[in-house]
Amino acid sequence: MNNFVASFYKISFENFKNFLLNIKKFDIDEIENIYDDIIIPKRATRFSAGYDFFSLFDFELMPNETILIPTGIRCKMNNDVVLLLFPRSSLGFKYKLQLDNTIGVIDSDYYDSDNEGHIILKLTNNSNNKLSIKSKDAICQGIFLNYLLANEDEVKNIRNGGIGSTNEKK
Repeated sequence: MNNFVASFYKISFENFKNFLLNIKKFDIDEIENIYDDIIIPKRATRFSAGYDFFSLFDFELMPNETILIPTGIRCKMNNDVVLLLFPRSSLGFKYKLQLDNTIGVIDSDYYDSDNEGHIILKLTNNSNNKLSIKSKDAICQGIFLNYLLANEDEVKNIRNGGIGSTNEKK
């Protein structure tokens, strides 16, 4: 029986470069190296539910500080599947690290949006300690779940964007 419901891909280099240039000062060679080193999310053990997402660069997060982290990743999923994102358990325990939207919800139609479905993390350190993350450290995990629809569900709107785009009238 095949349990595969999704595939991870890198976003395009052009989209990645434009995003990084907007959030942090990198030169083009650094951006190319970071892009080349993107790790496709993977499970750590045979029975892990979560797919680890990895930091693309070193960063420090001071107490009560927030940071926007690009993953360079997009995910193509079956239409009845959602990808839920959570901070790594150890980072939550030690640093009270949280995603600013508490749980990241990646819908299957996000893949085809204008930003190529780029999965972006916004993290906050709610502890009293400095958090140091190295490039290629696992910082978040994603879990796939099937979802069900209510009776008489007749939504016809189509997504074209990221955060907040489903509030727009189509």
